[in-house]
Amino acid sequence: PVTVAFADLVGFTRLGEEVPPDELGAVAGRLEELVIDVIESPVRFVKTIGDAAMVVSPETEPLLDTVLTLVERAEAEGEWFPQLRAGIACGEALSRAGDWFGNPVNLASRVTTIAYPASVLATDPVQAAAPDTYRWSQAGIRRLKGVHEAVPLWRVRRLESSSQG
Repeated sequence: PVTVAFADLVGFTRLGEEVPPDELGAVAGRLEELVIDVIESPVRFVKTIGDAAMVVSPETEPLLDTVLTLVERAEAEGEWFPQLRAGIACGEALSRAGDWFGNPVNLASRVTTIAYPASVLATDPVQAAAPDTYRWSQAGIRRLKGVHEAVPLWRVRRLESSSQG
């Protein structure tokens, strides 16, 4: 069992058409630096895939904290850095040669693609496994590419953000 998240740079493809390759590379490199800065065990940084980073954890709460912090840190970078969006799923997966394979990996990737900028979406099992230290709101039931059944989704925020708006 593993909890998997992807964090994706919003508008990275469009940005690639507007800036020189070295600037685009700097943005992708900064994403990797941000991930490395916020990672704490038991969460592990798996890889970057172009404009996205993949992290996994055997525990749900540390992964939620990591991903929420990562989205916050991207926001704090300022206007030059794209916003992040993230998707989280959990379930049985296989680790092989430092990478992960299986349904939660595919599902987390698909959920990420429909998340709004600066938001974190999670599947039902993630929400059910999380402690009551987060604020959850239903984000609908969505059909995702390559997923047979419709997937109920939840937006997750820190509890303290409820006093900020």
